[in-house]
Amino acid sequence: MKLLITGANGYIGTRLIPLLLNEGHDLVCMVRDKRRFIQKVDLSEHVHIIEADLISGKGLDQIPRDIEAAYYLVHSMSSPKGDFSDTEKTSAENFSKAMDTTSCKQVIFLTGIVNDIKLSKHLSSRLAVEDVLNKSKIPCTVLRAAIIIGSGSASFEIIRDLTEKLPIMVAPKWVLTRCQPIGIRDVLRYLTGILNKEESYGKAFDIGGPDILTYQQMLLIYAESRNLKRYILNVPFLTPKLSSYWLNLVTSVPFSLASSLVESMKNEVICHDDHIKKIIPGNCLTYRESLKLAFVKIEQNSIVSSWKDALNRGYLETTFMNQVKVPQNGTVSSKVKIIFKRNTNEVLDNIWGIGGNRGWYYLNFLWKLRGFADKVVGGVGMRRGRRSPISLLAGDTLDFWRVLLVDKEKRRLLLYAEMKLPGEAWLEFYIDKSNPSGNTLIQTATFRPRGLWGRLYWYAMWPFHLFIFKGMANELIRYQPKLLKQNP
Repeated sequence: MKLLITGANGYIGTRLIPLLLNEGHDLVCMVRDKRRFIQKVDLSEHVHIIEADLISGKGLDQIPRDIEAAYYLVHSMSSPKGDFSDTEKTSAENFSKAMDTTSCKQVIFLTGIVNDIKLSKHLSSRLAVEDVLNKSKIPCTVLRAAIIIGSGSASFEIIRDLTEKLPIMVAPKWVLTRCQPIGIRDVLRYLTGILNKEESYGKAFDIGGPDILTYQQMLLIYAESRNLKRYILNVPFLTPKLSSYWLNLVTSVPFSLASSLVESMKNEVICHDDHIKKIIPGNCLTYRESLKLAFVKIEQNSIVSSWKDALNRGYLETTFMNQVKVPQNGTVSSKVKIIFKRNTNEVLDNIWGIGGNRGWYYLNFLWKLRGFADKVVGGVGMRRGRRSPISLLAGDTLDFWRVLLVDKEKRRLLLYAEMKLPGEAWLEFYIDKSNPSGNTLIQTATFRPRGLWGRLYWYAMWPFHLFIFKGMANELIRYQPKLLKQNP
């Protein structure tokens, strides 16, 4: 079949694409910027990319008229102004209008379980999107899931952050709310299995794993699976806003997303029926089994996608890849040049390994302090880490940076700041091989200040830049990664 995938760059879409290709389908992948997408998928003759924006409607006229089915996998929950309801409704309306001009026979929409009477703003918004899609002339199949457990999923990463970092948790009452988690493998099985099933047209199905657990039980089961002793103290006085700040500081989620998640956690998300099993038979993984598979992917450094791949519109515009050309006018910069004799590939490997668990090589505690300060003011901080400790792709998150350009052949890495700043910032690493005395590591920090506060910020940070950036450049050349001991 010829299929349209919206949200093709997201956590679900990135994992769904290879499965659909294996089944022989032709795919039209809708993304807002193809530069962030082309490294993620096998660009075979069966994959066609279109750039379009569902919010503005720009580019939707590129959707082929002979599309036979479409996956709707987009959401706007991370909107910083809390206006995601209107944004999501507009996106769904523009999508429906565009699809009504095609020969599409089925729309598949992945959403949240909405069985409670009084729903959170997030779940109400998801239900409103469902209503918009159902008004289209194209029948919609709705798959409603609770939290999804898999390497790189937002739910898994939050559970992981909380449990790994806090031996004792002071938790609000929402941790006692019941939930029916489902593994990412089963979500993908349902998404592929429901395609072209006419008995599912115009219907909604709850999907979930076999376990019904409170969030507290999920935290403790995670701790048990990692051989960690953890204690949870329930308190009644943590308001939703305080809970959001707490989740924002401890985990990698930004405050806007934390607020939406905390509000939604008052709702029980439990399947009310299992009708989906009549169409797609098979047992789902347990929560423990889903955790085990997630750990396997992490240990193998084979995380296919992460919730962090999706842009948080509060920090970057969707056109952030346009910043790949660092401006020269109206900017200030700090440049370090070091000639070295060491093997170029070893230094490149050190550059490519920067951030995440390895850190920033020099005075790493100051980088962590800067990340904490960013978290306090509602920024992304450093808790996002990196998708993989050994590889980088354009568009990846790297602590409080986004990767703009990754070119090992040309020996260049360019990062763009996603932290809250009174301006824009770039950090570039480049190895110049033209010097006959030896290769030269050129490390450049560029800042385009926004008004007087931006300039004051830069000059206030200048003394730190002098020794931090020089020390980091020196360590990039000297650093020797620890060798893993081999089993005899």
